[in-house]
Amino acid sequence: MEYVTLGATGLQVSRLCLGMMSYGSPAWRPWILTEDAAGPFVRDALEAGITFFDTANVYSLGVSEEITGRLLARYAERDQIVIASKVRGRMGDGPNRAGLSRKHVFDACYASLRRLGTEYIDLYQIHSFDEHTPIEETLEALHDLVKAGHVRYLGASNLAAWQFMKLLGVSERRNWTRFVSMQNHYNLIDRETEREMMPLCRAEGIGVIPWSPLGRGYLTRRPAERSATDRGANESIAEQLYDVPWRDAVVDAVCDVADARGVPPAQVALAWVLSRPGVTAPIVGATKTRHLGDALAALDLTLAEEEVARLEAPNSGRPPAPTTR
Repeated sequence: MEYVTLGATGLQVSRLCLGMMSYGSPAWRPWILTEDAAGPFVRDALEAGITFFDTANVYSLGVSEEITGRLLARYAERDQIVIASKVRGRMGDGPNRAGLSRKHVFDACYASLRRLGTEYIDLYQIHSFDEHTPIEETLEALHDLVKAGHVRYLGASNLAAWQFMKLLGVSERRNWTRFVSMQNHYNLIDRETEREMMPLCRAEGIGVIPWSPLGRGYLTRRPAERSATDRGANESIAEQLYDVPWRDAVVDAVCDVADARGVPPAQVALAWVLSRPGVTAPIVGATKTRHLGDALAALDLTLAEEEVARLEAPNSGRPPAPTTR
């Protein structure tokens, strides 16, 4: 396993991050694994050298964090792993159980610490922007959590580039703890983040940890085989995310390159994300044995220029905005 620094920090993380959203309560999503079923995946990930684990308080409404904490305590030493979680989503009824107000940020962090069974969270991320709360209020609350020792580093997810730059600017002016990572949606079907967010992160020394590098399973099998798995048959969110005209052409390109290589499509799709400038550690899910194996194999798969061209041809990404009119 290769280890790299997260952005401009000294924090070392594995080149792959195991996404813990897949583990929790099947009542939340039908394809979610219970704790007993999740244990072998966490154990195998650690044995393979993965030390970076990402969850969120909203995943299975807290159950994912509970499982994450118990399994990591069972199989690893705390100072050898990096735990990431998130705040922003609704955690119950009532006006103050969602968002990025000082009250909710503190309440949510303390609740996450209890569920994770840890004294600190390595990477605490805002799950999305909160247009109803002043930026200064959120940033000062996060800074205070760091200074109190509850959080080591701050990250963000699902922001527009202008929102992220505004947050970075305010934290710099106020001398508050700076964000060190961006968890953005990035794969061969959705490359919009290349337009502004990826260049911003490279310029500002921000680590990039893409979520859904396999397009929630779309990039792992031919279009005709999409409903062959429980998640494929029940993944309504993916239908919304990837309702674009080039989707199936991208999937076919991945499968064609994979067939020529004699490897599963998942390895090709993930190898492409790993090869992109600025990417630190893609977040991968694992609910079947082959999932983790494919992710690890992708680390050693180097794509040729003509293969990259074939993969990118159906969705070449939007050109940069014109600088003149």
